[in-house]
Amino acid sequence: MSGRAKKRRRAARLAAVEDGRSNAAPEAGARAELPSSAAATETHRSWEDPRAGLLGLLLVVITVLAYQQAWNAGYIWDDDKYVTENHLLTAPDGLKRIWFSRDSPSQYFPLVYTTFRIEHAIWGLNATGYHWVNILLHALNALLVWKLLQRLALPGAWLAAALFALHPVNVESVAWITERKNVLMGVFFLLSVLAWLRFIEGAAADRRRYYALALLLYALSLFSKTTACTMPAALLLILWLRRMPITAARIAQVTPFLVLGFAMGLLTMWWERHIQGTQGEWFAMGPIERVLVASRAIWFYGSKLIWPADLAFSYPKWDISASDPADYVWLLITLAAAASIYFARRFVGRGVEVAAIYYVAMLSPMLGLIMLYTFRYTYVADHYQYLATVGPLALLAAFFAALARRFGRAHKPAAHTIVAVALLLPLGLRTWQQCAIYKDEETLWRATIDVNPGSWMAYNNLGIIQLRRGEIESAIAQFIKALEIDPAYAEAHYNLGNALVRNNAAEQAIPRYTQAIELNPRIIGAYVNLATVLLQRGRAVEAVPHLQSAAEIAPDNPTVRALLGAVLAASGRFTEAIEHLRAAAEADSTSPDVRNDLGNALLELGRNEEAIASFEAALRIQPDNAEAYYNLANALLASRRLEDAVVAYRRAAELRPDYVPARNNLANTLVQLGRLDDAIAEYETALAIRPKYAAAHKNLAHALRRAGRFEDAARHAQLAAELDAQSGGSSRR
Repeated sequence: MSGRAKKRRRAARLAAVEDGRSNAAPEAGARAELPSSAAATETHRSWEDPRAGLLGLLLVVITVLAYQQAWNAGYIWDDDKYVTENHLLTAPDGLKRIWFSRDSPSQYFPLVYTTFRIEHAIWGLNATGYHWVNILLHALNALLVWKLLQRLALPGAWLAAALFALHPVNVESVAWITERKNVLMGVFFLLSVLAWLRFIEGAAADRRRYYALALLLYALSLFSKTTACTMPAALLLILWLRRMPITAARIAQVTPFLVLGFAMGLLTMWWERHIQGTQGEWFAMGPIERVLVASRAIWFYGSKLIWPADLAFSYPKWDISASDPADYVWLLITLAAAASIYFARRFVGRGVEVAAIYYVAMLSPMLGLIMLYTFRYTYVADHYQYLATVGPLALLAAFFAALARRFGRAHKPAAHTIVAVALLLPLGLRTWQQCAIYKDEETLWRATIDVNPGSWMAYNNLGIIQLRRGEIESAIAQFIKALEIDPAYAEAHYNLGNALVRNNAAEQAIPRYTQAIELNPRIIGAYVNLATVLLQRGRAVEAVPHLQSAAEIAPDNPTVRALLGAVLAASGRFTEAIEHLRAAAEADSTSPDVRNDLGNALLELGRNEEAIASFEAALRIQPDNAEAYYNLANALLASRRLEDAVVAYRRAAELRPDYVPARNNLANTLVQLGRLDDAIAEYETALAIRPKYAAAHKNLAHALRRAGRFEDAARHAQLAAELDAQSGGSSRR
């Protein structure tokens, strides 16, 4: 080669390095773990080319078939919170509140709730539709994994994607509707990484466009699930794997991803603490214990990835102590493994190191270093390692692809097929079996107990299912079993209290509700149900403080505010009642009862026009509400709008022909208007319905005297007196 040619080649390498796109070969003596262009071409030809379309279709088909038992599965656990009972999916302003309020029933997952809202409009609450979307999103993720690994020129890219598609640890992310978070996040995460690859490798004219696209897709992944915040680590690892220099310019390019991820992480931590209630003794773990949990979790996930047996929806929660030397074993193993991988790099290349770093980085938000609400139950869950599995599985696929290439030189296609079938068939069958436990809630919790007999959560949730079915004794037994395992489980105390009420043992329920509140002051239902039991026993004075505590904890809860307002009104504390009833009416735009109670409280204080407006609001919500018409008529009567009151009383009586108080008051109003004959007819109709209605007899006697029918008047006056004597009180007009 001439000197001039050498200079041109050196200049080209320097230009590529400055642009961040170094394609230079490794220096002499260094081990190149990436395949050469020829090897990469052979890999693509063996696993993808020239049948890429057929292999892609095959990948989708085997994914869908492996998840066949989830096609028509039902709802489980908190699917009610996300879908079936999520008012944000149907409220007129639901989409706005999904994105710009704190009303989300869990963390801030606006894109997930948006997809659920769209699906709810299409197929309502048919669980099949939601399951199919999850399965297809997972299949799309498998295709994207294939595409990504192919772009990285890694051998066995299709096999790695198939392993990802069929691995049983991913069943929880796919067969559980709530985990739409994972599969949706995965789509935008992988698309963002692919756009980043186009950015770092593309022509100058396209780079800015692909960078903006990568950033947008990353934001969408964060709006699906915050664990996407680990993407900056993946972007840097790609640079390192491809031997591209990580310069200041590259750091500047990654910085917006870091800022977005950090901001979303802070939001999630705040949300977990202040909205989800991730605080208190359950989460009071020191930094050493958190590191110990994290080191053990890494190996737990790795073990399930290597040998996916005894998979459970809820695993036992470990007892970790900084003072126990045995708990440091996993940390020491982790450090030893890290050192071994580092020093083995010169022999095996960067592939193993990149796969390990990627795996740990993707798991890092879920390892216990940051406390999550779900850590109340367990420190680990299969769905926590959804995208993290791509690293180890890609490494495994590359290893088997190399074996097939080395030992199957004479029959390469057959060797590749044998390797693929040997790996994928058992995984696919195991995934198919694992999907079966997601058939319904009861199946899920019984399967959980089979694998984890100490799962107090499973016993509690199984008890809730039995209580809904009316199997009260069985439910009580499940709640007691949960409390035998964990006596400090507040929810089990609360649910046991509910079961005891259903079993006509309300007095025994009172200490259960009290215990639940002491253990977890945020269980709103415990306050409400305890107050309800006390009210039923005439202990309103004791009930009010419990409802006030609930209102302080959940000021936007319309049920709490409405009940508190009603109790205060019944106690004559109308001014306080109005405050709570107004708050309940603002929080719940669909309840006529709240507006009825509010109107009655306003009426008691003589605020007639406000009361009329409240009753009219109730009738706009429910036009055939006889009670609202009756109350409206009372308010109109108090405002001396007699003709309007007559119309409202008549409407109440039309809607409820046996509504005797409405007919009695209608007759009273007609008397005031001087329409005695009409009034007498209404009194007689009321007494035909309820012959022993003393007030109607007394009022009819008064009307008959005014009409000059003194004998009939005397007879009804006598009947009213006798009925009053029997009841021990005087009749009311």
